[in-house]
Amino acid sequence: MKTFFANIWEIAEVVIIALVTVFFIRSFIAQPFLVSGASMEPTFDNGNYLLIDEATYYFRKPQRGEVTVFKYPGDPSSFFIKRIIALPGERVVIENGQVQIAPDSSAPLQAIDEDYIDSSVFTSGVADITLGENEYFVLGDNRSNSFDSRNWGALNEDDIVGLVRLKIFPFSEFGTIQAPSYAN
Repeated sequence: MKTFFANIWEIAEVVIIALVTVFFIRSFIAQPFLVSGASMEPTFDNGNYLLIDEATYYFRKPQRGEVTVFKYPGDPSSFFIKRIIALPGERVVIENGQVQIAPDSSAPLQAIDEDYIDSSVFTSGVADITLGENEYFVLGDNRSNSFDSRNWGALNEDDIVGLVRLKIFPFSEFGTIQAPSYAN
């Protein structure tokens, strides 16, 4: 009888350790994310399954061009996926379909080269915002079909969940996700 209970306890220990490990990994290191909608096309399509790195931003700040998952500022129970366009302290201006960035409100604006979006896509809307400390300006890659910082303003760093690292599904598109390098 003791052997039976010893075996049950051993199985319970393994299950408990496995659950704690999964909880720890999912809460602090990485978690899956399912893309819902067309706002990030052509980079990500509706139904793509991604792996989100939650640990990187514990060690460094988000960078321009990185694709992040974050809590929507209007409803923290909703999660969005967008690309970081402007960083804290920078000024971002959108007019005549062009996105321009300046290191601060007094510096000259420079257009950013966004080779990850379709060249025929027009960035609609008008914006002129200087970001505060810990604020980011995010846009979807599908500019004509994205609800983003043009609509609701700056994203606070505290709302960022993690960095998109890996496209898992569809398997034919499996691979790592890299931030683009900008000329300016």
